[in-house]
Amino acid sequence: MYSSDSVLDILTEAKKLAQRYRALTGKPLGVTGEIAEYEVARLLGVELMPARQAGYDALEKKEGKIRKLQIKARCLFENSKQGQRLGSIDIKKEFDAVLLVILDENFNAMAIHEAEREAIVSALIAPGSKARNERGALSVSKFKSIGQLRWQRQTS
Repeated sequence: MYSSDSVLDILTEAKKLAQRYRALTGKPLGVTGEIAEYEVARLLGVELMPARQAGYDALEKKEGKIRKLQIKARCLFENSKQGQRLGSIDIKKEFDAVLLVILDENFNAMAIHEAEREAIVSALIAPGSKARNERGALSVSKFKSIGQLRWQRQTS
């Protein structure tokens, strides 16, 4: 097993590298998912699953039941365009809820939103958007509208 301090050290360095990479190229480095998973584990106390677990990324014991959670992330920059979408959500896979971690330009968690499986499925099968219906991609705003705020960073 690994120490959470060691993981935190690595992720701190990854955040710095991702910031530098974006400043140089204008493109994301692709570490937001890993950072988001660790932030959810640290902030909400969930148990992360091994890599490539089909359908869910973490387990949470809530009200005596084990819940399977999928974790998605979006890094929102000051100049981010409206209508950003989450990665694909495969409703054929097993999960109870999806957590959306919003990261700031420094890859620090700003908020965690949660939407239950039923709300996700209803939104994804609703007639209309090809991105939603065929690729299982919800917009950040749609996800927030069907979910609830689970955690938010305190501003001072």
